[in-house]
Amino acid sequence: MKFITDYFNAEKFESLFFVGIGILAIVSGIYFWFVIKEPFQKGIAIPLILIAFIQITVGAIVYVRSPKDILTVQNIVKIEPEKIQTIEIPRMELVMKNFVVYRYVEIALMLLGLILYFYFPSISFWKGIGLGLFMQAGFMLLLDFFAEKRGKEYLQHLTILMTENV
Repeated sequence: MKFITDYFNAEKFESLFFVGIGILAIVSGIYFWFVIKEPFQKGIAIPLILIAFIQITVGAIVYVRSPKDILTVQNIVKIEPEKIQTIEIPRMELVMKNFVVYRYVEIALMLLGLILYFYFPSISFWKGIGLGLFMQAGFMLLLDFFAEKRGKEYLQHLTILMTENV
């Protein structure tokens, strides 16, 4: 089923962005902290590095897991299509609910970043934390937007497939 392969390959491709941005964020954070050494840049470095570990971990897990997921779901469709309804659709419904939680957390972190950035009048450590937090949360929100859109389309395909197999 092409839609299964397309979905998981797109997930795998996007996971490379997570890993790449995570690596770039760590390198930038280290450069800001150890080379530039100014309070503002040290502030930026903290959320860059901390959130980068999440990005790299999630990206690596999705990248490694996606080929196995393709085979698993394709086997379910071919061998036990009733499990689409009992396994894959509930799994994707949970994934979609989690995207709502992620969105709220990412927006809250962006708002916190903006508050920190605009609350502190001079270029300071806390202003840097605010900017770094805003940038990282914004990036996560953007990629999760596309992942959620793909997930919704994939779930629709699964639902259609179930109605055809009834």
